[in-house]
Amino acid sequence: MGIIEWVTTIFLLAGAFFFFAGTLGLLRFPDVYNRLHALTKADNVGLGLITIGLMLQVDNWVLALKLLLIWFLVLLTSATAAHLIANAALRGGLPLWRRP
Repeated sequence: MGIIEWVTTIFLLAGAFFFFAGTLGLLRFPDVYNRLHALTKADNVGLGLITIGLMLQVDNWVLALKLLLIWFLVLLTSATAAHLIANAALRGGLPLWRRP
């Protein structure tokens, strides 16, 4: 196993860790606003790390650019979706979490 494979493995494992952390945030945080923040931030970083790991394995630079484009589009759509969900929750009257 060469150095590229080791670096790829490290990026993929780090990306999986961020996905796991985002899932824990989704399950454990108290309100929709905190959950959205944890999920979108961790998933965007996790996908970025996985994209970098996959880019190290492709043979063609066009495929690497496609991976970057996919990551960019996911960044845009996840931020937009999180904003829309948070705005709907705020307009629906869901209060911010307050420490008891």
